[in-house]
Amino acid sequence: MAAPNWQNQTIWTGDNLDIMRGMNADSVDLIYLDPPFNSKANYAAPIGSKAAGAAFKDTWTLRDVDVDVEWINLIEAKHPALYRVLLAAMTSSDKSYLAYMAVRLLEMHRLLKPTGSLYLHCDPTMSHYLKLVMDAVFGRKAFRNEVVWKRFNFHADANRYGALTDRLLFYTKGNPYVFNRAYAPYSAAYIKAKFTHKDAAGRRYRLSDLNPPNGRGPVYEFNGETRAWRITEEKMRKLHAEGRIYTDSKIPQLKRYLDELPGQAVGDLWPDIPAINSQAKERQGYPTQKPLALLSRLIQASSNPGDMILDPFCGCATACIAAESTTKKRQWVGIDISPKAAELVVSRMREELGLFFTGVHRTDIPKRTDLGKVIPYNDAKNKRTLYGEQGGSCNGCGEHFRPQNLEIDHIIPRAKGGTDHLSNLQLLCGYCNRVKGDRGMEYLMTKLQMAA
Repeated sequence: MAAPNWQNQTIWTGDNLDIMRGMNADSVDLIYLDPPFNSKANYAAPIGSKAAGAAFKDTWTLRDVDVDVEWINLIEAKHPALYRVLLAAMTSSDKSYLAYMAVRLLEMHRLLKPTGSLYLHCDPTMSHYLKLVMDAVFGRKAFRNEVVWKRFNFHADANRYGALTDRLLFYTKGNPYVFNRAYAPYSAAYIKAKFTHKDAAGRRYRLSDLNPPNGRGPVYEFNGETRAWRITEEKMRKLHAEGRIYTDSKIPQLKRYLDELPGQAVGDLWPDIPAINSQAKERQGYPTQKPLALLSRLIQASSNPGDMILDPFCGCATACIAAESTTKKRQWVGIDISPKAAELVVSRMREELGLFFTGVHRTDIPKRTDLGKVIPYNDAKNKRTLYGEQGGSCNGCGEHFRPQNLEIDHIIPRAKGGTDHLSNLQLLCGYCNRVKGDRGMEYLMTKLQMAA
């Protein structure tokens, strides 16, 4: 696994695709992303709010052919299973949105360590398609949960049931992976129903049977009963001496004290984390801000102290603040298209955590350091290898040329996070290379199609 080629507390402004392409592989422990939902709406923070100036569009069309069509072409060539998902999209808007997400999720998969996890935050608008995309990128066996977060208690929608919930698609890169069981406080009703006993000191407890699993356990006599028990005789007598065995029933039972239990294990329905109150200190006015408690829960569940957390759509930096504010801190890096995110992470650390931002705000594209020794991109050895792989044809127009008439080109420009590694190189004829310049292949292919 490679070390990150950035420092802790880095906040980037720019296109997350370009920036992620320049980040080292296998360097991130947990990714949380809250991307656009394909809601067919545009969002902006209200004037006067802390996040004023932050805005993003959530409308998608294939009008931007120079980007979307070539993304789809690249996915078709290298990721056929993922391409089939794009073909299943019902509308051009859906296809455009899924192409945008797919190329980024491929990079996120590369960035995750083998033990890493990813949570994709979405709503039912596209969750079914996004799960298919995730299955194609990560593999179906990498799916762990579809967590349902109850975002609202009430929402009136015309001619349908009110939309109250969001989805968190939880995937892991491999197995084993990090997972720390999360617990929520018991409800008052649950405590009343289950913790029905009190000891002399007034401590509430409930009873738990001591029957062994499958009827198999150590056999001995206790309290007049000779049978198989869940625990050893030594432990049973120790607990009895401590007053932790209930013997007023025919079969002794274990006392489980309320104040010693962590709470109720969290399942895949999260109804206990409310949306942010308008008066809450953490409220920034960001149009799609998520509560700190939500991010804190999944960060603590799927990472360990010191792990690196990435939020590639960090918005008002809630994931970054949650990583910093956990009991045992995590490292973090955030990316957002708007420079407002960098402003907000600095102010939120000061106002909510009482800490000074000691990281860095970057606008450049990082340079990968995990590829080992890479020979100069225009080395003759690269040209010979590429000529054989491409069968002597230009990767743009497709025409066959002699080696001296082909030029080495970066598929993803270095200005967009591309590397000098052979996997990012191709041969183009002189004409195609001049047309493409330092732009992406999508630009060249569009120009060739227009000229045809």
